[in-house]
Amino acid sequence: MDTLKKIITKYIGGKIENIGFNEDWTITIEMFPEVNIHLTYSYFGDEFGDGITAEFKCYFSGERATIVPGEDSITYVDIIFDFIERIIEHKEPFEKSYDKKTDLMKKVLDQRLEPFTLLDDKDQKKIAAFLGAKVWNTGNGWRIKKEVFPGIFIELTYDNKEKLNIGYTGETLSKKVGSYHMEFLGIFLINHILRYITLNNLDKELPDICYIMFSRYFTKMKNWKHNLM
Repeated sequence: MDTLKKIITKYIGGKIENIGFNEDWTITIEMFPEVNIHLTYSYFGDEFGDGITAEFKCYFSGERATIVPGEDSITYVDIIFDFIERIIEHKEPFEKSYDKKTDLMKKVLDQRLEPFTLLDDKDQKKIAAFLGAKVWNTGNGWRIKKEVFPGIFIELTYDNKEKLNIGYTGETLSKKVGSYHMEFLGIFLINHILRYITLNNLDKELPDICYIMFSRYFTKMKNWKHNLM
């Protein structure tokens, strides 16, 4: 258990606790402020004779947990499990093409560009709190830097030439998280930025891509049926 606690606190940036579901222990991680993920572990032996001796369950909490779609949060959980497994087995990531953008990332940066034009000076502090990130108004655009794991950062830049770019930094980046997973974490960050922009500009006509960033539950609750895919 001491080894697990060290991994979760030092490398993942989470904590080990008990959330009251009769579990043995729970890993709690903040994906974004008010978007928390709880991975509970319960050991019960081969109680039913089916060879299953333990299980993990995933729970979510926080005021904004319902706005994040399951595709984002569950993929994030998969990245966490992969990270933990590699640390335990002392394995480095396989993919290390941090300076190259896949076709998927190129498409994401292009599709999600337009809503960034709606950000203005008053958003700086609010979006920083929403993302759990540092945000700078550079005079000709925006710079957003988020620590996704201790010492590992995603940096997003947007300029007034309407160009969106993304990069990854950290002294131990290549030993901890592969470029494939960092790209997904970058997409999750961009998606959450669009959620902020949407929630703070509901009086405007927004691109459909803004509404697609939300969970089906939230879009139905808001009656955004015309934007459901």
